[in-house]
Amino acid sequence: MTSWEDLSRWLADAGRPHVRLNLTQLDQFARYGELLLEWNERINLTAITDLRDVYVKHFYDSLTPMLVLDFNGPWRVIDVGTGAGFPGIPLKIAFPHLRLTLLDALKKRLTFLEAVVEELGLSDVQLIHGRAEDVARDPAHREQYDVAISRAVARLNVLSEYCLPFVKRDGVFIAMKGGQVAEEVREAQSAVERLGGGAVQTYSFSLPEGAGQRTLCTVVKEKPTPSAYPRSPGVPAKKPL
Repeated sequence: MTSWEDLSRWLADAGRPHVRLNLTQLDQFARYGELLLEWNERINLTAITDLRDVYVKHFYDSLTPMLVLDFNGPWRVIDVGTGAGFPGIPLKIAFPHLRLTLLDALKKRLTFLEAVVEELGLSDVQLIHGRAEDVARDPAHREQYDVAISRAVARLNVLSEYCLPFVKRDGVFIAMKGGQVAEEVREAQSAVERLGGGAVQTYSFSLPEGAGQRTLCTVVKEKPTPSAYPRSPGVPAKKPL
């Protein structure tokens, strides 16, 4: 049986060398896991219900963007399509100074996240109920973020239209993907450039305990996103760039 010590070790390993998680942070992860499984009995938050898998496939995985970006900076970060709070909440636990926005189209998920933020005592977290296509046209959010990040929401060409409009010039868009992304990257590059991004860079790695392969796709924002993007809700998915 997997022990709390094993789970804590996986999280601590995920953070090295960029951050050393203290006992308070490890306790926050433990409580987050409890809340996730408790609430999941009432609303559909995750298909992963084994605590070991929650730590590896949700918590550890959510911390891996630090492999490609130093989150010790004073970044303003938006998690697009956050779902049950991944990767935004784990990153916020590990880097409490981050100014985090969690965006999701389903109100019930945000109700859960409100409870998580309060229970864990997290500050400087904004929750937004809406679709990326609408929120990215709001001047309060358009090209206002140092980092836009999203985990397994859509194919890269679609996800780029959701996320890049949020990123300021010289900021970074990070897409968290599975192991096989070469085709997605090829199909998405022209869309990324049209939206103001540079070349798509990839970094692949394995999760602990043979839990699978993952790839981080990163794009630096080189110029403003044209005003035509993002298109109306639903259009990016139906007619990808």
